[in-house]
Amino acid sequence: MRSIPDLVGRETQVTTPRRSSYTMTQRIAHITLLVADYDEAIEFYTKKLGFRLVEDTILDAGKRWVLVAPPGATECSLLLAKAISDNQTGRVGDQAGGRVFLFLHTDDFWRDYNALVQKGVSFVRPPEEFPYGTVAVFEDLYGNRWDLIQPQAANSA
Repeated sequence: MRSIPDLVGRETQVTTPRRSSYTMTQRIAHITLLVADYDEAIEFYTKKLGFRLVEDTILDAGKRWVLVAPPGATECSLLLAKAISDNQTGRVGDQAGGRVFLFLHTDDFWRDYNALVQKGVSFVRPPEEFPYGTVAVFEDLYGNRWDLIQPQAANSA
């Protein structure tokens, strides 16, 4: 144990974790995405983006546990959470302040880009080639920006 000054100059006791041969494994399981309506969000993500509906469980009146994930995803999914307060409603569609919020990797950029265009998905930046991959930016039904990206390693495969 050692003492360090806290933010106001008082001494605080800090325990240093013991080193161990055990390595912790962690992963991000879900990312919350605020939506205006569960059903319209499910419709967009499953019909337009081709995601699968992983779970849709009613928790109580007006609240559901809704998970969607891209085809082939095994690690992380989106938790569609209905905005219920004015503060939350104001953030629907702008969770990243106008920046790209989410990154959708693909193994075939042109296949997926053309399919999304055919389904009416709105692209706000056209496809571009970069040293790291092929990228285009689209918006979901609320205006959140996404990168559709085929990383360079996948381009050369």
